[in-house]
Amino acid sequence: MPRILDPQLKRALAERIRYYNELGIYDFYRREPIAGEQFVQSEEREEMPRVRATAVVDEEVFPKPTVKPESGVSDPVAALKIIREDLGDCTRCVLHKQGRKQIVFGVGNPNADLMFIGEAPGADEDLQGEPFVGRAGQLLTNMIRAMGLTREQVYIANIIKCRPPGNRTPERDECATCSPFLMRQIEVIKPKVIVALGAVAARTLLAINAPMSEFRGRFYDFRGTKLAVTYHPAFLLRDPRQKKETWKDLQMVMKELDIPVPQKSTE
Repeated sequence: MPRILDPQLKRALAERIRYYNELGIYDFYRREPIAGEQFVQSEEREEMPRVRATAVVDEEVFPKPTVKPESGVSDPVAALKIIREDLGDCTRCVLHKQGRKQIVFGVGNPNADLMFIGEAPGADEDLQGEPFVGRAGQLLTNMIRAMGLTREQVYIANIIKCRPPGNRTPERDECATCSPFLMRQIEVIKPKVIVALGAVAARTLLAINAPMSEFRGRFYDFRGTKLAVTYHPAFLLRDPRQKKETWKDLQMVMKELDIPVPQKSTE
């Protein structure tokens, strides 16, 4: 028997999907229903019909998802350019009104095996339009060099692409609004390993609220690749004692990528 959904609710759902598509969000996930589960009517929405959870994901309810603009583009350089154009002069969250000078999209090899993801651009990054170019960026460059690689061989990006005022920690809604574009970058680049730099990047990517001590020392399965977590270079500038622990994390990544591990790191 076909499911019947209130036309007004159906229109609202379709409009919501169009809204997310305009934000650059194209992926939606089905939650497996619990037997006998129904939506509970609240006092504020007594006029809404009682609908089984499976009804809202019925193909007759949702319009066919919009295809991502970069879908079908085999050249990662061209695909990343399409994503950047789709991002535009982004005004999707409040950061565009809070002093950011430009969007910091990402930089590096679009075919990279290794991708580093930080938290957010800082003042230097906001000025130059490139991630990790300040003091923390110089340390990251040294970390990459210690692995036997160059910045040009990896890809570097951030969870959000605009500098928060005063370099504050990004808000949850800012991360949620901006990270879909990062996910699209990851899908294009297809790195073998992602390194999340710092707790904010780790928590956003993995949706796990945990301290760094619990994040480190293992790989996580993430969107068809492996993800490791280590300290953010800015934190290492404040606490150089943790450089030794960070080098352990990078050695773990090197072994996964079959990169020879030198006896000593260069700082």
